[in-house]
Amino acid sequence: MNHYRMSVTKLICGCAATLSVVSFAWAVPLAPIPRGDIAIRLLPVATGLGAPDYGINPPGDTERMFVIEQNGLLLVMENGAVLPTPALDMRSLVSPPFNPANANDERGFLGLAFHPGYFDDASPGYRTLYTFSTEPVNSPTYAAPNGAVQNFQTAVNEWKVSATDPNVVDPASRRSIITFGKNANNHNGGTIAFGPDGYLYLALGDGGNANDVGASHIEPGGNAQNLSTPLGKMLRFDPLSPALTPVSLDPVSTNGQYRIPTTNPFQGPGQVPETFAYGFRNPYRFAFDTVGGDLILADVGQNTIEEIDRVVLGGNYGWAIKEGTFLFNRTNPGAGTVGANSPGAPMGLIDPISGPMGTLQYDHGDGISITGGFVYRGSGIPELYGKYVFGDLAIRNAPPRVDGRLFYADLTTGELKEFKLPYLVDQKLPNGLTVHGFGQDGSGELYAMVTNTPANGTGGIIYKLIAVPEPTSLVLLAGLCLTVITRRQTR
Repeated sequence: MNHYRMSVTKLICGCAATLSVVSFAWAVPLAPIPRGDIAIRLLPVATGLGAPDYGINPPGDTERMFVIEQNGLLLVMENGAVLPTPALDMRSLVSPPFNPANANDERGFLGLAFHPGYFDDASPGYRTLYTFSTEPVNSPTYAAPNGAVQNFQTAVNEWKVSATDPNVVDPASRRSIITFGKNANNHNGGTIAFGPDGYLYLALGDGGNANDVGASHIEPGGNAQNLSTPLGKMLRFDPLSPALTPVSLDPVSTNGQYRIPTTNPFQGPGQVPETFAYGFRNPYRFAFDTVGGDLILADVGQNTIEEIDRVVLGGNYGWAIKEGTFLFNRTNPGAGTVGANSPGAPMGLIDPISGPMGTLQYDHGDGISITGGFVYRGSGIPELYGKYVFGDLAIRNAPPRVDGRLFYADLTTGELKEFKLPYLVDQKLPNGLTVHGFGQDGSGELYAMVTNTPANGTGGIIYKLIAVPEPTSLVLLAGLCLTVITRRQTR
């Protein structure tokens, strides 16, 4: 039987949620996420950081994870230890108008991707990586809609790693690829990643504010449903300089800095040709499954529903017509509320991933802002293999936001479960830590990026997810230790 929880007035703000106060009273029929059977231990591998939010290894590199700090630093974690010197310092670029003293500021350094040809000296992508961040506005490729005031821009930049030091990014190598003017501070998206097709994918939020409404939001319908703006979309393009790919059949972008795939689905007059899929609110984190290549995305809801989607070419994921499988009312009266549960309708909208045991969505009794992760393909936690690991920023806005959570989802059955955390008090993250992102290393093992301070603080921790030994293993280990101690005492 479904468990009904009454939602009340909430202030939803911060890393992946909306900045507005909305009163509503709708009983959402979603069962609480149960604690599952998979237990993990969180091994701290780096502490004293600010707000780490993403981490990946260069393709084929099993020793070095590059970790993003929201404040603009790119760190290198080699063989489990953070090197003392950052690979790149973008603090002066992302800072204005980024406010590192505000724990709720969604701007800063958000995304990182290595070109698939990073280690191939015959590839035009050799030693090349890309970042996604906020920066001062400067003639963006796509201006904010409606001629709205542009307070900053989000940007994809290209960089080259030093030819003499693989742990250093050449700060003089920056090339601007594509930029987007922003009016509101929130809903910036955050992830860039290369797909199996070799193209770079970028997810953008709907422009900010609430209800897909505001100075920089197109009517009717809002930005996410309007194909004339990149906001609220999954974009796809080839970020290499077109001069390096002269035989490509993909047309060159209007700014001359990248190419647009001919197979992108929306090439009509007035449409944004970089669009791969649309109808997103704030797709802060997505990842490609390294087995099979599925694109799994966590879209942050407004006041009620958080969801996990499987993104396909040309798909419409519903915002702001729906929030999860629920109809959404974005106009007065009753703006910002969900209505009836309506899976499969209206026609043409793609709902969250579902299976015979459920749908991958939850309400705000379990968290306020989904933080997407990765499909686990490591070997250290066999029972987790093939499941999608993710989290939620916080269970409540105290303020400040507190008590992030860690979950896993079965992409086949549609089940959501909370991890067992037997080594932690009450099986919850300590000290009010919030979950800002995840990392995936070259062996497929996963890391949770958490903090309880703003981006300029020192509360950031990188936890590696490791298996909890079986009880029999613990008994054997205890017996082995006792045997060793006894032998030492009898010598």
